Amino acid sequence: MKKIVYIAASLFLTITMQAQDRPQPKPGPAPSININKPESFTLKNGLKVLIVENHKLPRVSYTLTMDNPPYAEGNKKGVSDLLSAMIGNGTETVSKDAFNEEIDFLGANINFWSSGASANGLSRYSSRLLELMADGALNPLFDEKEFEKEKSKLIEGLKADEKSVTAIAKRVEDLLTYGKDHYNGEYVSEETLKNVTLKDVELNYNTYFVPGNAYLVIVGDVDYKKTKKEVEKLFGKWKKATAPQLTYSNPTDVQYSQINFIDTPNAVQSEIAVVNLSKLKMTDKDYFAAILANQILGGGGEGRLFLNLREAHGWTYGSYSSLGSGKYINKFRSGAAVRNAVTDSAVVEIFNELKRMRNDLVSAEELKNAKAKYVGNFVMQIEKPATIARYALNKETQNLPNDFYENYIKNINAVTAEDIKNVAQKYFLADNSRVVIVGKASEVLPSLEAMSNKEKLPIFYFDKFGNKAEKPVVKKEIPAGVTTETVLKKYIDAIGGEKALKNVKTLASFSNGTIQGQNLDLVVKSSSSKKMSLEMKAMGMTVMKQVVNDKGAYMEAQGQKQEITGDELKSLQETVDTFIELSLLNDKEATLAGIETINNEDAYAIKKGKVTYYYNVKSGYKVGQAVELEQGGQKMTQATYYQDYKDVKGIKFPYKTTINMGVDIELTTSEVKINEGVTDADFQ
Repeated sequence: MKKIVYIAASLFLTITMQAQDRPQPKPGPAPSININKPESFTLKNGLKVLIVENHKLPRVSYTLTMDNPPYAEGNKKGVSDLLSAMIGNGTETVSKDAFNEEIDFLGANINFWSSGASANGLSRYSSRLLELMADGALNPLFDEKEFEKEKSKLIEGLKADEKSVTAIAKRVEDLLTYGKDHYNGEYVSEETLKNVTLKDVELNYNTYFVPGNAYLVIVGDVDYKKTKKEVEKLFGKWKKATAPQLTYSNPTDVQYSQINFIDTPNAVQSEIAVVNLSKLKMTDKDYFAAILANQILGGGGEGRLFLNLREAHGWTYGSYSSLGSGKYINKFRSGAAVRNAVTDSAVVEIFNELKRMRNDLVSAEELKNAKAKYVGNFVMQIEKPATIARYALNKETQNLPNDFYENYIKNINAVTAEDIKNVAQKYFLADNSRVVIVGKASEVLPSLEAMSNKEKLPIFYFDKFGNKAEKPVVKKEIPAGVTTETVLKKYIDAIGGEKALKNVKTLASFSNGTIQGQNLDLVVKSSSSKKMSLEMKAMGMTVMKQVVNDKGAYMEAQGQKQEITGDELKSLQETVDTFIELSLLNDKEATLAGIETINNEDAYAIKKGKVTYYYNVKSGYKVGQAVELEQGGQKMTQATYYQDYKDVKGIKFPYKTTINMGVDIELTTSEVKINEGVTDADFQ
């Protein structure tokens, strides 16, 4: 019954994760740029205020930023996260509910975090908006009950990420790139969060939320003189202080390119990141060439990585690169999430594209298109208050020349193909790259090892917390006497016995969960006569329905009905049953493929066609299944995991289902009905 869930999840993810890349329009002549210069003043406590009057629209925006040097939090990593969660939840004089109600009444947006605050709304409420933001920022309420609540929420979030391949990849990539003691390399854990007390949060606020390196940028329909008086009144009493100037040794790149592999047995695809450090600053002469080089390599759907890994090979939904810049150490990164079977090939192609950028001149067409995109985006954004505020802040914090943005288009257009090649050699370190791969060793490692020998990329192994690890055991020996039949019979006996299962003519399950913040309701009905219906609802509306009966099958989504035919219909019909194991017992095509790790325990893998079923070696319970899918020309593996078996009329069913396809969707079953609640009309 639960085995059908993957079809709905797959479609729903397809609907919600459509590619956003669109071709860029052809540019017209470059416009002249005139950016309003801010008027500024500095309070005695050190707060610098920048005001840009713009009366085109009756709106105003405020941005308060602490430009403090970054710092490591050590064994209390997460203290700034807790500060971000708590600040703005009311003030010393106004309750959280009253504070939020007034913001809603004003139709405004006000946000707070550990190093700043922002507010925007109608200029008719500009004075009150500034008052509310100042009160929330300078008079936060640090309540023990609220602290424990926010800490619990963060810990729950970490637990949800525990099996997320994407979260593991991000954590280990930064840790290995920067080092665990560096502010960019440390990570929040349940242990470090539990070390944090409310006093630590208050100390962090008093130490770092200070005016010494702070900037308040105001853009919009305001009067400079009036606003200056309001700022002086509201922020003038802010106690003078400067955050500590901590220093850290810069990390270094690896001496030679290498693969750092992290085994995650639940991975349905490999997360690949090719990384090296970057010291690029916005004031560097080659800054504009560097950002254009990154654009050509992997800045979007027209980038070389995308065109290679997605368009030419169909290995991924997208492949991109990014080049960090700023006052402090950053990184260059190129990568993709690809299906397990092509992990080795994807690494080779990423390196091929890096080497092409370093060794060959880009084409005139590529350079023209990259310039057009940057110029087009620059012109489109220039009128937005948030952009003006960011530009004003960048000039101050990045020590940019006064005409930096006025000359932006000119500097972009001045970049040559030779410049692109030079910066690629400087910032894309193909010979000193760390290749971080998080994937399923049993499916990835054999081909990856063959590639590493050929390409001279040695492999080093780490666990999901960045600690050195032994090479994973890829193939485990199946004990003597264990066969497909014995595994299936053990499962059947474990959940209720063959006689009980054969007496089940219909099943109906009702489950719920969330995806991207939306509540999902799932109803799956099946019969022993090889019929099935599945309906998924979000916000009370059906987003997907699928039916399989003796005449065929169809799927409905977004008002469109599609008949399922051919091999897809055959594969689907083979998986439709109340208990598929009863059919697999007599199926000669079902084979015992080996032993794999599922949820940190050994499980027997039984393969039939494009589906692999996993049964826990000790308990016999079915703990997962993997299905090979193809959507939009992209091949992928959809994994589903089962836990929390409960008894229903003498038969055990999993009440927790986790569907993984890059992100986890957790479904909790509320009810299972046996031989009731299902009619022939459900399968029409």
